[in-house]
Parts: sequence; C-alpha cells; structure tokens
Amino acid sequence: MAAAKIAILGAGLAGISAARALIARGHAVTIFDKGRGPGGRLATRRMEAAGRKLQFDHGAQYLRAEGAGFAAALVEAKAAPWPDATRRVGMPSMSAVPRALLGEIPCVASRHVGQITGRAGAWVLRHWDARLVRPGKPLPDVAPEEAGPFDAVLLTMPATQARDVLGQQAPSLAEALGAIRYAPCWTVMAAFDVPLALPETLRPEAHAIGWAARDSAKPGRNAGQENWVIQAGPAWTRAHLELPAEAIAQPLLAALATFSTTPLPAPFMVVAHRWRYSLLEAPLGEPCLWDATARIGYASDGCIGGRAEAAWDSGVALAARVLA
Repeated sequence: MAAAKIAILGAGLAGISAARALIARGHAVTIFDKGRGPGGRLATRRMEAAGRKLQFDHGAQYLRAEGAGFAAALVEAKAAPWPDATRRVGMPSMSAVPRALLGEIPCVASRHVGQITGRAGAWVLRHWDARLVRPGKPLPDVAPEEAGPFDAVLLTMPATQARDVLGQQAPSLAEALGAIRYAPCWTVMAAFDVPLALPETLRPEAHAIGWAARDSAKPGRNAGQENWVIQAGPAWTRAHLELPAEAIAQPLLAALATFSTTPLPAPFMVVAHRWRYSLLEAPLGEPCLWDATARIGYASDGCIGGRAEAAWDSGVALAARVLA
C-alpha cells in the first residue's frame, strides 16, 4: 500500500508495537494519549515527601515474554530480571520500557480524543485537554482541537473507552468490543522510614490484597528507601470502587499488616490510585479488529489475554491487517 498517515489512540504497548511495525513499512504515524507520557498501565508515579524523591510502579508490576518478538523488545528496553529469572522490570522504572520502545515516534500527550469525524481515508480527530475530562461524564464544554486528516485510525485503549470514541463511525467494532471486560484495581503507594518485616512480594489467595511488593527492591531503584505498592484484588476493589482515595489506604495497610511478624510503622507518605480497567476478565478471543472499509481498527490485551505481551502481539497483528 502507498504511504499513509495513520493515527493511533493510546501509547501503551499495543499502540507502540503497531506504530513501530507501520513506520518500518514507510507509513507516517502519530500517537495520541491522555497520559503525560507513554505506557498506559506500565506506569510509574513520582512524588516528593519529607524532602525525599520517591517513585512507585503503581500499574503493571513485571513483564513476562513467551514469544520471540516481545522478548526482543524487552532486551531492547533493557528490562532486568525481578523477582525471578522469568519476569522482567524496567530500569530505573516500569515506565522506562514504553519510553525506550516509543523512541522518536511522534506522541501527542495529555490529549483525550473524544470524537472521530470525517470519512474513511480522511478521518479527523477532535481532542481535549485530558485534565478536563472525567470518566463517565460528558465531554468538556469547550472547543476541541482537531488533528488530521488521517487515512486510518487505530484505537488501543481499554475497550470501554474505545467504544465511547467509535460512535457511529464503526458500529460493528463498537458492538464487538462489548465482549471485553476488565476488573478494576485500587492501588496504594506507601513509603516507610524503616524496612517492613515482610518478603519482597506477596500474592495471597482470596484476600483483600491481590499483590504487594517492596517496590524499592527492584533493580535500578533506591534500595535505601522502603517503598511499597499494594494492589487490591478485584472483589475488594469492586466493593470499595466509589470510595474516595483517602478512604482506601488504611484498610489495605491493615490487610498488609496481617502478613508482618511485627506491627507496621506508620508510613510517612501514602496515596491511593484507582485503575478502572486493570485485570482482564473476558477477552475478545481474536488478535485484533480491523474494518477495512472504514479503515478503523482496534488492538489491546483485551483481544487476546490479560498480559502485557498480549497487548504487544495484538498491536503487531493489527499493523499486519492494515498493511495487508
């Protein structure tokens, strides 16, 4: 196919892998993302408290590679083994992985694409300052910016968000995406002055906590700090989903304390973050979706399975459909 201008919505692994494959074949790609940087759930929160600079990998905790393609990507991104030889983490943060893989690909950050207008082969994106957009609320009552025209548009965000954007442009895709379901996840980030009497990672069964880890123990981090990430399980998160963030930390810290051989000290910094779309519960069952007439497609881990590698592979599959 002739060189095309392609817009990708979402700078997670699916969007990045699709962009790399398309650029390698001579196409012009621009990625749009509502976050301040690439990565999606490969996220790192940086903050300062008590005069100390802190960081927490508050999204995906590690990566696994079963296929050669994603394994090569992790080598390229210089991901390191942790907490065992089968898993990898970015250095010095999980967000370093998508940044390395994105490279020089154009990425418009902090923009929420809320509408696709125009026609097939000449799509126009209408986007707003992401800080003005609230989940489940109408789009901001301010004039959006526009970008385009684009020959094709690929969506790689969680399915619920993609359905909101597709509107009338690709109704069959929007309907198909209804099969994908994610579980939410409350995540607590806490920093302590002294080491906790706990192993580096915890994954209890049938518990309020789904995963907890001494985040500062990962390679490339400040090992002199005691920074913890506590992620609630889906059932606990759903039961507390709409509570304010300040009401989440204490019960999850209390749940963590049940695994300690000594009482937990009070953290000098604690904050909670809600992921509405975290763990995949029901996948689409196809590598990707592509409407060749509308020239609109979809890729994400929601297509194949709830692993980062599935997102990468889905993006590669969608790029192949576009190139075909």
